[in-house]
This record gives sequence, structure tokens and C-alpha cells, in this order.
Amino acid sequence: MQPAPPAAMRLAQRLRQLRQQRWPDARLTQDKLAKAFSAEENLAAATVSSWESLNSPKVPPRHRLLAYARFFASPRSVEADPKLLGLEELTQDEKSTYKKLEAELLGLRSAANGESPEEDIAFSRSWHFTDTGRVTLVCAELPSDQTGPLGKPSNPNYTELQTYADVDALMELHGHLRAENPLMTVHFRTPPEVEPDDLTGHVILLGGVVWNEITGRLSEMARLPVRQVTDSKLLSGEIFIVEIEGKDHQFWPKWIDGDDGLLAEDVGLLARVPNPLNSGRTLTICNGIHSRGVYGAVRSLTDAQLRESNERYISANFGNSESFAILMSVKVIKNQAMTPDFSSPDVVLYQWPGGIAT
Repeated sequence: MQPAPPAAMRLAQRLRQLRQQRWPDARLTQDKLAKAFSAEENLAAATVSSWESLNSPKVPPRHRLLAYARFFASPRSVEADPKLLGLEELTQDEKSTYKKLEAELLGLRSAANGESPEEDIAFSRSWHFTDTGRVTLVCAELPSDQTGPLGKPSNPNYTELQTYADVDALMELHGHLRAENPLMTVHFRTPPEVEPDDLTGHVILLGGVVWNEITGRLSEMARLPVRQVTDSKLLSGEIFIVEIEGKDHQFWPKWIDGDDGLLAEDVGLLARVPNPLNSGRTLTICNGIHSRGVYGAVRSLTDAQLRESNERYISANFGNSESFAILMSVKVIKNQAMTPDFSSPDVVLYQWPGGIAT
């Protein structure tokens, strides 16, 4: 057996040191640490042992090292039974400690994997939440005159999802959220079904302001710089407008063979801000001029081939900011929405903070 690389050994030693020496009176065992971390995602003590091995250590996934940083940032983690605090529960001093530990552990991980620290730190998981609250997807409801026969309650074969707009985006994101947060409750609702408690957890809004009035109301409360408005020249959706230095910039879809042709490019919006109804939770908006824009905004962070590079783009451009927005071009080929690649030219049309893409 080949000896472990020195960098991997240094990471294993640091993890063992944190557990044994950070708060020695707590007598924190590998089993106790694993149980604390399992509040978010199941973890076996044997896995913790493999990370601390001084013979052949395994390199932990990035999100587990972020959990280490949170856990060891606050002595409150071991005041009673060890527990993993949410990032929003940390005090300002504890968040400062968390950031230092994050940088240290991710730097050690980068070295162990032969990566640059910038590559590792830039990667995150936007759909993984660090608390055990609830997530509510609010999806636009189809107008009654656009609902098919199976969407009518009087039909013996009534199917509730036939009344939802943006079903492709809803199913794509709902499954991804459940996989990323197996211990969290994930609901989906149409605007008429939403109750007050649904809006104080993590809220994700799918669809535009015309069919989803909650999107318009919460966007207004969150003071997003991007507006969506109707225009008589586009009957199939609502365009996006951004005001920069007193001048409105409009964003329109593109068509094959003119305005009466097939859709060639839609425009999608991905925005995240603190929930204006509960600042300790998030509000995320996945919107579009048409349904392909909504789907493209969702797929930008769920597509297995592109989500990691798009996450790196977000971190590189917005750092640790709690608020950001991206207007993106969503290419349509053979009537299918292609996943936007934020690093490709002409895909990011506008970003906040930032401005119009050049």
C-alpha cells in the first residue's frame, strides 16, 4: 500500500485535532460527531474515522468540511448533546471563526486533491440548506381557460398537476431538493394554496408575475433590481427590465424566422435574497419570459454536467453575498431548453451586483 500524500495526512491530522483538542472537556468521540452531523445528512462513525485515519485517510466532501467549520466555530455545539448549528444561528464572532476554519479546511482539501484553493472554495451547493426547516415551492397556476380536460375537478381522471404551470421546472427542482435535503420537508403549492407558514421558511418561486402573484409581491418586498412587465408587442409572456443609471434596459426573447417563428432563445432569471418575511431563511426566484426560461433557470443549478461550473461562477462573482441575481439567455434547440452555461459568452445578460454583461 502506498503511503498517503502529505497533504491528505495534514487534513486528517487537523480534523482529529479539532475533535480531540478543540474542547477537550466535551470528550467528543467520532460517534458523537457523526450523530451531530447526521441531523442534516446521515453520517457513519466509520466514515469520520476514515477521514481522520493517519494511515490511509479519505478526503471528505466539501460540504462535510463546511459542516466541520460550522460545528467547531461555536462552543454551543457541545453545550449539551453535540449538535450542528445552522449558519444563521451563529453570532458575528462565530461567523468570523467559521470563515477562518472554512478557508483553512478547504485549503487543506484542495492541497490533498491537487487543486488550487480558488477552485475548491468557489464550489458550493445552492440547493443544500444548512438547517432543518421547511422548503416551499410556489408554482404558478394555469388560468382556467388554459387548463386541459384532466385539470378539471369534475373529470373522473382529474390530475392536480394538470393545473400547474411550469410542471417541468417543478418536477426537476422538487426531486433535486429532496435529494439534497433528505431530512427537510419540501412542499409545493400554487398561490391560492399558500398559507402564511409556507412563506416563512425557505421559499422558491417558479414562474412569472402574471400567473404567480406571490412572485410579484415578494420580488417587490425584496427590492430586486429586475422587473417583469407586460408589453403589447409580446403576447406570449412578460419581458424583463433593469434600470441602470436612470435608463431602462429591456430583455426580449429571440425567434427563428421573425416574431411568428419558433422560439430560439428565452430569458431566464435566477435570484436569491434573504426571505423578506424571515431573514434567517432564503427566497429564491426561478423565472422566465416563457416556461423555457423558467426551466433553464432551474436547470442551471441542477444539471449534473453544468451545475458545478455554474456554482463556481456564482461564488467567483458574488462571493459570500446573501443576495444576487442573474438574467440569462436560455437557448432553445428542437423545442428543448438547453441548460445555460454561465461561463459561456452571451449567456449571462445581466447580473446584480454587477450590471449589463459586456
